[in-house]
Amino acid sequence: MTDLSDFSGDMIEYLAVQEQKTLLRFLTCGSVDDGKSTLIGRLLYDTKLIFEDQLASLERDSAKHGTTGEDIDFALLVDGLESEREQGITIDVAYRFFATAKRKFIVADTPGHEEYTRNMATGASTADLAVVLVDSRQGILRQTRRHSYIASLLGIRHIVVAINKIDLMGFSQEVYDRIVADYMEFAKDLGFETVVPIPMSARYGDNVTVRSENMPWYKGPVLLEHLEAVPVESDMVEKPFRMPVQLVTRPNLNFRGFSGQLASGRIAVGDMVTVAKSGQASKVKLISTMDGDLPSAEAGQAVTLVLEDEIEVSRGNILVAPEARSSVADQFQAKVIWFDAEAMIPGRSYILRTEADTTSATVTALKYHVNVNTFAHEAAKTLRMNEVGVCNFSTQSPIAFDAYRDNRATGNFVIIDRLTNKTVGAGMIDFPLRRSQNVQWQAVDVNKQAHAELKAQKPAVLWFTGLPGSGKSTLANTLEKLLHAKGKHTYLLDGDNIRHGLSRDLGFTAEDRVENIRRVAEVARLMADAGLIVLVSFISPFRSERRLAREMMDDGEFIEIFVDTPLEVCAERDPKGLYKKARAGEIENFTGVSSPYEVPESPEVHLHTVGHDPFELASRIEDYLTRMERKD
Repeated sequence: MTDLSDFSGDMIEYLAVQEQKTLLRFLTCGSVDDGKSTLIGRLLYDTKLIFEDQLASLERDSAKHGTTGEDIDFALLVDGLESEREQGITIDVAYRFFATAKRKFIVADTPGHEEYTRNMATGASTADLAVVLVDSRQGILRQTRRHSYIASLLGIRHIVVAINKIDLMGFSQEVYDRIVADYMEFAKDLGFETVVPIPMSARYGDNVTVRSENMPWYKGPVLLEHLEAVPVESDMVEKPFRMPVQLVTRPNLNFRGFSGQLASGRIAVGDMVTVAKSGQASKVKLISTMDGDLPSAEAGQAVTLVLEDEIEVSRGNILVAPEARSSVADQFQAKVIWFDAEAMIPGRSYILRTEADTTSATVTALKYHVNVNTFAHEAAKTLRMNEVGVCNFSTQSPIAFDAYRDNRATGNFVIIDRLTNKTVGAGMIDFPLRRSQNVQWQAVDVNKQAHAELKAQKPAVLWFTGLPGSGKSTLANTLEKLLHAKGKHTYLLDGDNIRHGLSRDLGFTAEDRVENIRRVAEVARLMADAGLIVLVSFISPFRSERRLAREMMDDGEFIEIFVDTPLEVCAERDPKGLYKKARAGEIENFTGVSSPYEVPESPEVHLHTVGHDPFELASRIEDYLTRMERKD
């Protein structure tokens, strides 16, 4: 609790003084049990920011959960989760606010365990400084390198290397010098502006808020002294104007405003602004806030801009400076930190969410992943949990962005799984790909509707999915004969046939299966555009790829047909002898045996094949198509 006893003046004056203080956001990171939570607890205790009832509770908890004998265990002050206290580790990100006479602080205590690297990245995303803790007994560990590298990726430019538990090494200067040399060597190319090493004992307070008498050889600043002095003035005000549009406000016919927080730059009444995606420009007529109208605004302020002209601006767009516009592209390169236990697979469709926009996106190439021990660029086919890689992305529609190094707010994004809605990764954009600007859609006069009218039919993509040997190809072939007899224009894409040509370079790993379905879906989309009824017979075991195919087509055009045959029946039929080879270990990644099949959740047509004739089942699909055409 801040001490007000020496404060003169009323509360309004006191709050005004607090308002003028600069704010430093920092995080603690490093490996497990390096003392991150203990350090924050010690900071709060020594700056007299713990209430008496909190201190009493902390003393009780120390006796029950503590790991410091009869001493107060300061780690328990921020390790609030019961599971954290039982395990003695930090799992979630804990934020704490405190202030001194010189500055205000928001500190994020992030977990050290490798499994929770995503939580560390979350804490680092808004920080100005990182305190990287190193256990004097252990030295530089893999997680020390990982967290330092991620801090660098996320734009943190100030580092404190807190060489903790130096008391357990006899306050040795030799130990300190060795660890400092090791850290400086591996971090020399990470681009930090300042790296300040401090030997300390968080448990006993040595060099945390006051200088330690146990280390007369150390002449640098103590931690709090450095935190109060490190420069944190943001340069975002000096960068080009950017305002992601979060809301279009229209309370009445006479007011149409665009609301958001200025990510960078300044704006004033009378200034010109440009809509990033369309290039339309207008002047700022009014800058409105909850506290009244303003003549100008700058980075960090939330405002509503009213423009002089009625131009099209919607949520997901960005208002930018006309003389320094952001990039607009549907392909770009980015660095990615992968969070999820299920690996990132190139070719799979995800949801990409930026500061203002949301769109479908595909990783078109994983260029390499970064070895966090050596920072070497290594070839990889997938990106696993907590790995960092460089990828090319393709989005369903163009997005507006800046390079992350130029603007953290408009250059970042998160990746969301389409099925679970989990955030599975975070990205920092490097630059747009030139080919995205060189390749443009070519308008054509004979469109899908013209093709369909000529054939007197409605285009459709009939997607047959099921286990190997379920009868997909038989049903698709039977249905095509029925449709052909009625004069319908069709084409059958069969899995085995495609692998003789279009996909002859692909195997059966999860990555290759994803790419195989992506290629087939693109071909099916082109055939539907030509007005055809396309029959696609593929195992297509993953829901996410079937959903990707569905989203490529027009509404109502994609018809998923689940050919439901029990595994035992498929294995008994075994028309190509594949189940026998798979169970003998002669075939790897065989669906149903050594690779999973994800059953469709709500197919348009669900066919149980046991006890039914192929002609009967094909007729049911034909009836479904007829009913759909009548509805239209």
